[in-house]
Amino acid sequence: MYGQGMTDPTQSALNAATTTAPAGFQRVVVGVDFSESASHALDTARARFPGATLRLVHVTDARVTATPDLMGGVSAAMPDPTLLQTLEDADATRMQGVVREGEETELMVGDPVTGLLEAAASWGADLIVVGTHARGAIEHFFLGSTAEKVVARSPIPVLTVRGGNRPA
Repeated sequence: MYGQGMTDPTQSALNAATTTAPAGFQRVVVGVDFSESASHALDTARARFPGATLRLVHVTDARVTATPDLMGGVSAAMPDPTLLQTLEDADATRMQGVVREGEETELMVGDPVTGLLEAAASWGADLIVVGTHARGAIEHFFLGSTAEKVVARSPIPVLTVRGGNRPA
């Protein structure tokens, strides 16, 4: 279909996108929350930026110790050190099952959005990659999207990757 010296432009663009990391994206932070969408985002980062250094960041959400209040919100509670340590230990074990040779990891405790942004800034990341979750409209209204908040607050580019069921 293509004459001598001509190539399929679609295939050329695909090959260019998947064989080398763009010069500006050599240090890529990937948000890891052990969900299917985060796993898909990590797979995408590995495929799209094979020459980049990947740093997998997981933030144990310290808000797990918050308690519901009568007005429909949550009240801050004193963090339970035993609960947080148990969560951190479990998350560290799970991270070891995700990380590959040559990749870096960082485990933090706090607010996931703030933690991810701080980790990216302190490491000097060029790009943040996060998965997006399919949530119901009501849950999204009250909780918002971590990915949306990262995009809104990040001073560096953010690649959001839709997770969930993918066609075979």
